[in-house]
Amino acid sequence: MANNILKSELSYKYVRSSGSGGQHVNKVSSKAELYFDIENSAVFDADEKQRLVAFFNNRLTKEGVLILACDESRSQFRNKALVTQRFLELIDEGLKEEKKRIATRVPRKAKKKRLKNKRINAEKKANRKPPTLD
Repeated sequence: MANNILKSELSYKYVRSSGSGGQHVNKVSSKAELYFDIENSAVFDADEKQRLVAFFNNRLTKEGVLILACDESRSQFRNKALVTQRFLELIDEGLKEEKKRIATRVPRKAKKKRLKNKRINAEKKANRKPPTLD
């Protein structure tokens, strides 16, 4: 249900797309641009808005508007669907909580293996040296 409210807050603009299409590309506005104002959204609370602004910090305009564009397809409808899907995935990713890392000790077996490999390497290099004539 929240997705429907979120989708109602989106605005779209269609512009001429570059790329394949030949003469068709010059007369059809198939590129879909999605605009979303995070600060004025009613879907998210203050904490979620803050997290999203931090997540999208280099993608936002000075006014705090997120702009995503899609011109992969020659179809305006398909581009709108693709940019909307990409937007929803980015929102989910931006709201994901990072797991706290639990510090663990290095296992004794791993330490032994590392020291054994170091010893083998040292012997290998020592064998490369020319023998001393004492």
